Amino acid sequence: MKRLFLLVPVAVLASCAPDVSSPAASPATEAPALNPTETMHQGFMVLDSHLDTPASFHTEEYSFSKRGNFDEDGTQVDLPRMNEGGLDGGFWVIFTAQGPLDAASLNSARTAALDRQTSIRELAAKYSNDVELAFTADDADRINAESKKIVFQSMENAYPIGNDVSLLEAFYVGGLRMISPVHFRNNQFADSATDVNTVFGGLSPLGEELVRDANRLGIILDGSHASEDTVWDMLAISKTPLVLSHSGPKGVYDHPRNLSDELLKAIADKGGVIQVNAYGSYLEELVATPERLAALSELDAKFGTDPSALTPEQIEEYRAARKELDKSFPPPRSTFEKFKEHLLYALELVGPDHVGVGADWDGGGGVDGMKDVADLPKVTAALLDAGYSQQDIANIWGGNLMRVLREVEAARTSSLTSPKTIN
Repeated sequence: MKRLFLLVPVAVLASCAPDVSSPAASPATEAPALNPTETMHQGFMVLDSHLDTPASFHTEEYSFSKRGNFDEDGTQVDLPRMNEGGLDGGFWVIFTAQGPLDAASLNSARTAALDRQTSIRELAAKYSNDVELAFTADDADRINAESKKIVFQSMENAYPIGNDVSLLEAFYVGGLRMISPVHFRNNQFADSATDVNTVFGGLSPLGEELVRDANRLGIILDGSHASEDTVWDMLAISKTPLVLSHSGPKGVYDHPRNLSDELLKAIADKGGVIQVNAYGSYLEELVATPERLAALSELDAKFGTDPSALTPEQIEEYRAARKELDKSFPPPRSTFEKFKEHLLYALELVGPDHVGVGADWDGGGGVDGMKDVADLPKVTAALLDAGYSQQDIANIWGGNLMRVLREVEAARTSSLTSPKTIN
């Protein structure tokens, strides 16, 4: 889920280009001794399918090379914590909030998405000793063997593609390898799981074209945030398996963002993977305090709920106000036990060859007991306690996701390629 304070409009992106000088080395500290489970965890290729961290790349307060603290700055992913938690990378998100469908808004969304993609490529260029862009599953294996972090790209919400899906080719050349048609609200491609209205009853004709073009190019199709009818349509049309990059089972908690057992089984039957999220309000019903609700109402009254209506200065003012609000009236949080319940339920339902983890880091994910990526070894410990084998866990952490990518690569008919960064 994306709150308003995470949104960065085009003007802000253009004016806050990151420092591209070589990062200063972090002071060396002696790492604590690992227990056997942590040692095993560090041996897996651990991937997360939905890293929203790029939303912070063009902000002054974030540095990928420095260890942040969730309790102090709200961040969850950086290089020191990736090393500590054994996270080897994953899909870094090009997110664009849904806005109007007029020409000016679509052009603005396109520019914002291209800027976000550029920022991900800048990460790889600036920290080239530690991370590398990945374009294929073989790339991921090589990068992991070289002890670097893997940087795939995904697009959450195809809204910036506009009304001509040929633009998808430009994003593919830039490195895009996963796309979801829709986000919180219906758009030109599909119905959303969380929009109160139904427009198309699933995919629109343009959405069907998007699915076929993603197949042609070799881009994984992501059903997260889509309505169940949309996901059924995607299953029917796509020639390759689907991924849910950050979703969960309705069988544990009946929320619109979660999917029915029938649909999860159908996704698995076609070779797909359910990447279980750790976003608290999708795990269980969470009730905010009356004081927090009142403060949020006051904030909405002042700034409204449409980010596209705010100036860059108002966005910054909102971010600061929201940060203070969250400190004064913390939001309710779910727990690691509840996340584990969702994960184990999905595993029991479809098996360890069709489940992974997409916690929604830096996009609202994280729970008490697993507040940032440094805590990921706890998931391995929980899977071992539940009786899953090392091979099962290796598949859950990255093997299943890479299997789907290889199938998508094998089915592509396009000859387009992606250039790597300059040597």
